[in-house]
Amino acid sequence: MERIYIGMGSNLAAPAEQLRSAVDALAQLPRTTLAGVSTFYQSDSLLPGQPRYTNAAAALDSLLAPLELLDALQAIENDQGRERLERWGPRTLDLDILLFGNRLIDEPRLKVPHYHMQERAFVLYPLAELAPADLQLADGRLLRDLLAACPFVGLERTPSL
Repeated sequence: MERIYIGMGSNLAAPAEQLRSAVDALAQLPRTTLAGVSTFYQSDSLLPGQPRYTNAAAALDSLLAPLELLDALQAIENDQGRERLERWGPRTLDLDILLFGNRLIDEPRLKVPHYHMQERAFVLYPLAELAPADLQLADGRLLRDLLAACPFVGLERTPSL
């Protein structure tokens, strides 16, 4: 069993409801236990002109292999109407594997730790709610150092579940 952290985001079709539905779907994954869900956060889009995002993180304990989990997450996204039309475009649901145990993964379809997470407050702050304070990523970086370098700017905590 490995602890896996998932980043979640939505900015279309009732984003908070999309995340709640995603949490329900994560809890139903085979050989997986939902271990926790962060507070929901509102954040501006990376691209101008898009609606604000609702973001959160989830912690899973799972026996699924990395690509097996990725396929399951993409199936959840598709079930909730995800269309991949443009990079960083608006979406009903985005589920990203942020950390997978203590693994470094460099596959064509999957990079873990998730790329650019160190620059994204909307990823780090929800993750920090679920992860141990002294969490060391597989690449040697410490979560507390990433947080210290990424101020809580542009985020707003919102009611979750």
